[in-house]
Amino acid sequence: MNSRFALVALVVALAGAPACAQNAIIKREAAIPAQAPPSELTAEAMYQFLLAEIASQRGQREVAADAYSALARESRDPRIAQRAVEVALAGREPQQARKATNLWLELEPDSTTARQTLVALLLTTGQISQAGPEVKRLFASEPETVGRIFLQLGGLTARYPDKPAVLKLMKELAADYPKLPEAHLATAQAATAAQQADLALAESKAALELRPDWELAAILYGGILSQSSAQEATKFYRDFVGKYPESREVRTNLARQLASDKDFAGARKEFEALVTAAPNTGEYHLALGILSMEMKDYAAAEKHLKRTLELNFRDPDLARTYLGQLNEDQKRYPAAIAWYRQVTGGESYFAAQVRAAMLTAKEGDIKAGRDQLHAVRTSSPEQQAQLVIAESQLLREARQYQAALEVLSAEIKTQSDSTDLLYDRAMTAEKLNQLDVLEADLRKIIALKPEHAHAYNALGYTLVEHNTRLPEALQLIEKAHQLAPEDAAIMDSLGWVNYRLGNLDKGLDYLRQALALRPDPEVAAHLAEVLLARGERTEAKNVSERALKENPDNEALLAVVKKLEIR
Repeated sequence: MNSRFALVALVVALAGAPACAQNAIIKREAAIPAQAPPSELTAEAMYQFLLAEIASQRGQREVAADAYSALARESRDPRIAQRAVEVALAGREPQQARKATNLWLELEPDSTTARQTLVALLLTTGQISQAGPEVKRLFASEPETVGRIFLQLGGLTARYPDKPAVLKLMKELAADYPKLPEAHLATAQAATAAQQADLALAESKAALELRPDWELAAILYGGILSQSSAQEATKFYRDFVGKYPESREVRTNLARQLASDKDFAGARKEFEALVTAAPNTGEYHLALGILSMEMKDYAAAEKHLKRTLELNFRDPDLARTYLGQLNEDQKRYPAAIAWYRQVTGGESYFAAQVRAAMLTAKEGDIKAGRDQLHAVRTSSPEQQAQLVIAESQLLREARQYQAALEVLSAEIKTQSDSTDLLYDRAMTAEKLNQLDVLEADLRKIIALKPEHAHAYNALGYTLVEHNTRLPEALQLIEKAHQLAPEDAAIMDSLGWVNYRLGNLDKGLDYLRQALALRPDPEVAAHLAEVLLARGERTEAKNVSERALKENPDNEALLAVVKKLEIR
């Protein structure tokens, strides 16, 4: 590796700057190897050099860097100064590295490697104002690398918090290079970070005008467009891949934009084109598998997900999780359990193991399902709470409400302020008609988290269901509606409480809105009930029959149908 890139790589590693694909033009080295001493050293200097090397090898980086710096000042040898820089960087000592770099430049003023190292140190340690003149000197010393350095600057300044200062620097540097696409792109990236979208758009467009087939500029331009107009971003991506059909990264962004816009068929078409161009790319097959699942094309989904595994995709557990979900969606529970159990780590592990346990219980073996939940590894109190909630859900589905309540209560002794656990216990207590427990838990949630809309709604709805304290119930549900005005469940509660209070017209309006937002059988039953109370029997029958087609066993709907038949 070129020595200057090795040094700058160490600086980037020291600062923890992200290795973004569009910015990284260098690679990190695992370690700085020991170097042979300069041949001209005296015996005494040679002895000092060896002592410094021994200190470095023993991990005493600060001692070694000091020794090298002292030796460099004494010998006036820039090679030893460079070694002092290397050791200081390897020891994650930026200030010491800066001093050694200054000495190196003093001894070797024309060294572009030393100057590039200094620039990297200044930028990654946030000394933006001092970096500008050094970058300009670097440009002057190596005019053929100006474009590459502009691209590198983005990575080096990524963690600096004063984004307007970074943008100011980039604009000053780019002003001397109006015909250089990399200068415009670097300015666009800085403007994006500084949340100046108009400038970012103009600069990325200028980069594209100078270099029309540049994917990096196209991706940035399209990404900025998508923030204000998904339609315009889609059109831009389509036009670009129409002109440059080999542009895989832009086509990938087009597919993602289409998926984001819920155009799953369009997104799948683009990923199919990508698979044709690069048939052994696991990411493309994974995307096709997920999109095919969204379109309920389960055969295609299974084919692509299995192909993802065959290609040794970097996250096989993710593909296995989707295969489990695919089989669960088709009610092929044994196959789903088998796939979920193959997930052994990573971000997918927890959710996959919980689903495997829940399906095991659903298949009739409740004890095995609970045992599986108890064996799941957790990494936080929040995950432990989710495990307990899953176990309580498993027990509730088996109508073992008392057991579910006991499981939740035991964990609440450990996590007394967990709003998730308290909410779940409240819902379980309602099944046992323990309304005092329900109300106490929901009021504690409201005290802990006043913006918890569903706590207000659950308490209000429970009062409505028991036809008690209706004015208070209305206040609680209205508060929930203020916090979450688009929530269908809360609109349903508003409709139901108004019905119970005799406000049939108002109740009907809320229930129609709720059913339009979420075609839920309970909402449909409530709407049919209110329609029936208003004497609109035909519409009540139509609403309930439509809902029954999808939910033939729903008790609330069956009760409404029975009332219709009686009347």
